[in-house]
Amino acid sequence: MSKTISGTATATRTSQRKAPMALTEALVARTLCVVEDAGPTPGTIQMTDDDYARFRDEILASAPPGPLKLFAYGSLLWKPAGEVRGGERAVATGWHRSFCFTVKRFRGTVEKPGLMMALDRGGQCQGMVFEIAEPVADNLEALLRREMTILPAVNVPRWLQVRTSAGPCRALGFVVDPANPRYAGKLDKQAIAATLASAVGHWGSGAQYLFETIRHLDACGIRDRNLWQLQELVAREIADKAI
Repeated sequence: MSKTISGTATATRTSQRKAPMALTEALVARTLCVVEDAGPTPGTIQMTDDDYARFRDEILASAPPGPLKLFAYGSLLWKPAGEVRGGERAVATGWHRSFCFTVKRFRGTVEKPGLMMALDRGGQCQGMVFEIAEPVADNLEALLRREMTILPAVNVPRWLQVRTSAGPCRALGFVVDPANPRYAGKLDKQAIAATLASAVGHWGSGAQYLFETIRHLDACGIRDRNLWQLQELVAREIADKAI
C-alpha cells in the first residue's frame, strides 16, 4: 500500500539522541506569527505548467531501471508531496545538508529573507530512500511543484549515488546550484542561527523548519551533528531576545 513520506519516516524508531533539544516547541512558538502570502517575489520568473512537465519528463527519461527512488534528507521527511512506498536508511556521499540559499517567501519575506536547506557539495549526508508510488508521473510532478517555484531554480533535481543496507543505488535528490544568485554559500553558524531565529513567512519560521527536520531525522534514527549544534545556537538566539 502506498503512503506519504510522513507516514514512512517513523518506520525506524531507533533514537540516537542522548539529550533533549535545546530548541523546544515553546521557543519555536515565540518565532511564529501570522504572515500573509504576498505572492511571487517581484522580479522573479515563476515556473509554468510547461516547465514542470519538462523537468518531469527529463527525469523520467534519465531514470535508472526499476522503481523511481527519492532521497529525502530534510522537509520531505515531514512535509511530503505525492505518495511513496517503503523507506530505508541511506547515505549520499559527496553531499551535506546546508542552510545555503535565501528565500523571500514561504519561510521569509522580502523585508526579512530566510534561509532554506539543500544538499551542498562535500562530506556525506544520511537520509531516507523511498520509492515514488504509482502513478509515478503525477507524484513526481507534485514533488517538483513542492520543491521548485522560480527559474532559474536554486534547488535542482539530480540523480545521486547513495548507499543502503541492500547496496548502492541511484536516487533522485535536490541539490543547490552554486551559480544561482540565491545561493548564499558557506555561512557562519552564528549568522545562520540569527536568521533562522528571526525569519518567518506564511509557511512558518526558520526555527520551526529546523526543529521539525531534526525531530523527524531523530525518528528515523539519524543524528546530524551540524544541525544539532545549530539548534543550540538558534535556541540561544530566541531566548536572548526575550530578556
